[in-house]
Amino acid sequence: MTASPVAAAAGGVRVRVRLTPKAARDRIDGLAADADGAVALKVSVTAVPEDGKANAALIKLLAKEWKVAKSALTLVQGATDRRKVIHVAGDPDELGGRLATWMERLT
Repeated sequence: MTASPVAAAAGGVRVRVRLTPKAARDRIDGLAADADGAVALKVSVTAVPEDGKANAALIKLLAKEWKVAKSALTLVQGATDRRKVIHVAGDPDELGGRLATWMERLT
């Protein structure tokens, strides 16, 4: 898979995510292409999809994995959908490179 779920954005990067709530454990399952061909980071969380609990668990897991503050991550699209877009605040070049290196370990 050559496409990346990471794209540069103003003030950081945006990451496409496919979230599965109510999973057996919190984990990152790798990369997957959606039906429209867009590549997304597959993430599973144990939290239920109500009152934003699954979204909060997603932010917490990604912040821990990427070693960034939770406040640097913002859900910008998909609050009630499995397909989400997360904005990571910071230098786009530095974040893009760091996340690309991190994602290489997933494949």
